[in-house]
Amino acid sequence: MGELKKTTLYELHKKLGAKMVEFSGWEMPVQYTGIIEEHKAVRSAAGLFDVSHMGEILVKGPGALALIQKLITNDAAKLTVGQALYSPMCYSSGGIVDDLLVYRLGDDEYWLVVNASNKDKDFGWIKDHQEGKVTVEDISDKTGQIALQGPRSQEILSQITDINLGEIKYFRFVWAETAGVKTLVSRTGYTGEDGFELYMNAEGAPKVWQALLEAGKDYGLVPVGLGARDTLRFEARLPLYGHELNEEYTPLEAGLGSFVALSKAEDFIGKEALSKQKAEGITRKLVGFEMLDRGIPRAGYRIEKNNISIGEVTSGSFAPSLGKNLGLGYVKSAEAVLDNEITVIIRDKGLRARIIKTPFYKREVK
Repeated sequence: MGELKKTTLYELHKKLGAKMVEFSGWEMPVQYTGIIEEHKAVRSAAGLFDVSHMGEILVKGPGALALIQKLITNDAAKLTVGQALYSPMCYSSGGIVDDLLVYRLGDDEYWLVVNASNKDKDFGWIKDHQEGKVTVEDISDKTGQIALQGPRSQEILSQITDINLGEIKYFRFVWAETAGVKTLVSRTGYTGEDGFELYMNAEGAPKVWQALLEAGKDYGLVPVGLGARDTLRFEARLPLYGHELNEEYTPLEAGLGSFVALSKAEDFIGKEALSKQKAEGITRKLVGFEMLDRGIPRAGYRIEKNNISIGEVTSGSFAPSLGKNLGLGYVKSAEAVLDNEITVIIRDKGLRARIIKTPFYKREVK
């Protein structure tokens, strides 16, 4: 293994006592004081995340929209400047290359935010399909990204930025001065809570991070590591590439049909396969379940019904907000029925579980 990459916030994480781990080639904080404590702080107050390891790819030029429309399943043509959308990006088989956010920065300028573990693969995939008057640039190393998530996020951020945050609707963004740093402020996130994702020049990230921690002192703001980021997204049923999403699963199987615009004017890679799958019906579905017996399901564990294998766990955890052991997994469509009792094989022992409605956690919208 080569030397791990470090974000510009690395030294600040060390000073805060973070436990650092390898993640997708980066040395990142997994926790500061404890996963459950950090998780609950985000649900009740606010948490600060360093997500600078994520990839950012700039696509610009007269052919930018056409390229993006060819690559993603959602319809980027409906974006206005200042708006973002979520989309899978598929292979011709319908399997998923990655899931990403598309920001429309200008008339012919788009910003794609991709998973850290897939950044190089995604960039190569996009370049392979580039044509016409369009440039594609990997700006990941120049870009810092900080997420501020939780019910008190707006109060905290409003102290150090020059914009009216109340005017930013969900999946909208504006440019602002934040702690004196030019920042793209986006009302998006990966925790199931209200909050913001902030993008800035990588060198400016430490200044914004420290200003947010200072501004959030009286609001219960804490730094949060990758551990709680995973339990938070899991409770909200937000998929994670490499678990719920990969080249073997399609967006329709993953329950992401609302992000597949089969009716958009342009053809896109995977459209034929997904149209066929929709017409014929899917044979497996992603479901959520709660354990009835004592045990925590983990990715890769087999799911059975009447001693016959029906699927596999993709994610599982104790859910701190709910006090239950929960899981996500793919099962045969005929078994993907609410209240259906299934068996999860944990250390060669069959433990009872029950399929339940997802998301497991949903915040109250005021």
